[in-house]
Amino acid sequence: MSTRIHPQARTTPKIRQEIKDSGLSDRQAAKVFNITRATAAKWLKRDDVQDRSHRAHTLHTTLSATPEAIVLSLRQTLYLPLDDLLYITRQYINAEVSRSGIARLLKREGMARLEDVIPKAEGETISAKKTFKDYEPGFVHIDIKYLPQMPDETSHRYLFVAIDRATRWVFLHIYGDMSDRSSVDFLRRLKLASPVKITKILTDNGSQFTDRFAMKDKKPSGQHVFDKVCAGMEIEHRLAPPRPQNERHGGALQRPHQRTAAANPLR
Repeated sequence: MSTRIHPQARTTPKIRQEIKDSGLSDRQAAKVFNITRATAAKWLKRDDVQDRSHRAHTLHTTLSATPEAIVLSLRQTLYLPLDDLLYITRQYINAEVSRSGIARLLKREGMARLEDVIPKAEGETISAKKTFKDYEPGFVHIDIKYLPQMPDETSHRYLFVAIDRATRWVFLHIYGDMSDRSSVDFLRRLKLASPVKITKILTDNGSQFTDRFAMKDKKPSGQHVFDKVCAGMEIEHRLAPPRPQNERHGGALQRPHQRTAAANPLR
């Protein structure tokens, strides 16, 4: 098997072995083999005679495992371009993160291209030239993402995410559950943080948002605590079309396309 030698190496593995076997001091070996004393000392001390990687033993990254999971969830849920994802990461997660660091993370996880993230039917293609439907600011989607459980954690955590259809403004908060209480708390935080007046909110049919599937006719009663808080804030609460996955507790929200509005009858 061929041995790869650093292009600027002054020695070969054969010469390095001779240095190790010479029994000379580093000063003597430097003179005999016409190398620096530091180089001689290095090969006298080494157990092997091959080049080693110059890569750092410990790679210092700006984002730890949990923030990385949040960034990836945002990419998957909101289909954000790199620059938008960078802005949100700096705003809410880590102000020191770099654009290149986010790019490397996406590439490592196979999410470098939006086409690789957006779910599509077999044979379907996604055109980057399509534009998102022109909505007035204040129409907000709310979604919940499961965060992976870290080794030092005893339970899952949940990322609540809100995104405005028109401006693509994003707000997020992490909770230890996805209960009614958490959904209402998130709504109140969202209202305080929003730069525009929220007029409509779109959610899935999870039980933390609606009692639709607790009703015999599968129609929301409007008496769910989330509905009542929305009404008190003069916000219209809309629901995504019922689908099988919506019937479970905390069903996944139909994701808004970064470029194209999802087809639904909620306009």
